[in-house]
Amino acid sequence: MKKKSTDGAPGFRRETDSLGEVLVPSGAYFGAQTQRAVENFPISGIRFPRRFLEALGRIKRAAARANQDLGLLDPRLAEAIAQAATEVVDGKLDAHFVVDVFQTGSGTSTNMNANEVIANRANEILGAQRGSKTPVHPNDMVNRGQSSNDVIPTAMHLASLQSLEGDLLPPLRRLETALGAKSEEFGGIVKIGRTHLQDATPILLGQEFSGYASQVGHSVRRIESLRNPLGELALGGTAVGTGINAHPRFAALAIERLAGETGLPLREASNHFEAQAAKDAMIESSGALRSVAVSLWKIAQDLRFLASGPRCGIGEIVLPAIQPGSSIMPGKVNPVMAEALLQACAQVHGNDLAIVFAAQGSNFELNVMMPVMAHNFLQGVSILGKAVDLFTRKCVEGVQADEKRCAELVEKSLALVTPLALRIGYDRAAEIAKEAHATGRSIRQVALARKVLPEEELDRVLDPRRMTRPPTEGD
Repeated sequence: MKKKSTDGAPGFRRETDSLGEVLVPSGAYFGAQTQRAVENFPISGIRFPRRFLEALGRIKRAAARANQDLGLLDPRLAEAIAQAATEVVDGKLDAHFVVDVFQTGSGTSTNMNANEVIANRANEILGAQRGSKTPVHPNDMVNRGQSSNDVIPTAMHLASLQSLEGDLLPPLRRLETALGAKSEEFGGIVKIGRTHLQDATPILLGQEFSGYASQVGHSVRRIESLRNPLGELALGGTAVGTGINAHPRFAALAIERLAGETGLPLREASNHFEAQAAKDAMIESSGALRSVAVSLWKIAQDLRFLASGPRCGIGEIVLPAIQPGSSIMPGKVNPVMAEALLQACAQVHGNDLAIVFAAQGSNFELNVMMPVMAHNFLQGVSILGKAVDLFTRKCVEGVQADEKRCAELVEKSLALVTPLALRIGYDRAAEIAKEAHATGRSIRQVALARKVLPEEELDRVLDPRRMTRPPTEGD
């Protein structure tokens, strides 16, 4: 019995690939290989993020121009491909990138998704029909000189760099500035220090905030240092690192274009076998991102504790009240921005673990877990960047000090006895601390009662502000 043709059937067009015929939605820019991937991988519904698609578009545009310069692609066809690729860069064709992140580990389905979308859009620009594969062919022209095995890691590095530069570094720098400003604002406020969650000798609130600002500054430099490992691109290695089917000058020309348009320090991999067989640069980058998350966790957690209360906690600082904190307790206000940042940091830690496992998908000449690696890294950068921005604007920039509470806790602290140890010895000083704790009196009161030092000298030794700086010759 003759099979009924579906050509012209409502909503579909018939296409073929190396495995046979496939029905593709008639309005789709993608083609047969993408449609197979849609049918094969209905797993999560998670798609590659905008940064990754932008990187793919840039790579395909640079490749078309490089092949044109090498005389391997007709200028008219190269122009149409470049125009279509620019639409990918600009996000105009995002709806046609439909392959799940959980797919073939090389990312071949997503690379072909890009090749088919760009080829069909280029053919449309040239007056041809979608699905015709002529005059622009997705493999022979859009993918010329390339393989999924070098395009996907190249896109991963490029997208990661652009995301770090655009989505994370600006919020981190603003947070560093905000914390630095608070350090200056609180520079004259003496408060009690804490170690082991127990009272320690006094510090300035400004000193505490200077430590937070320094942490963020180090985080900025850690992220900036990733320009070197991520700037090395696998493009040019094609299938297994040998560069088969690529012109010897193709990668250099394409990468030169990418570097010029992005302003990033991009270069061809010094060893294509390493660039495709391993993902050490992504492990290094994820580790740096995790370090940033650890720093941010400490800062957000500290601010929560310092603001705890408002009456029965530490209460040395006051965070902006931006929303009601309870559905049952009227008037309660919670440190919601710090909590949101903590959750973002937790997600980064989880993503890092997934990336570490994915890196172990490197066998022989290829890593076969690149899509999940790219997804987790880019998601972590995006989430952390947004959380940091909100934390800075809605929390840190509005932090206020409760100077009265700071002074009250300093005076109550048993750690004020520490300088006395230099005058009367550790054991006698410990006795004073124990008595103060047992009786509820202050260190000053017990020391005065015991007459361990003249009152004027005692006042000088127990001056909490003097304890916040290194000793001088006069001390």
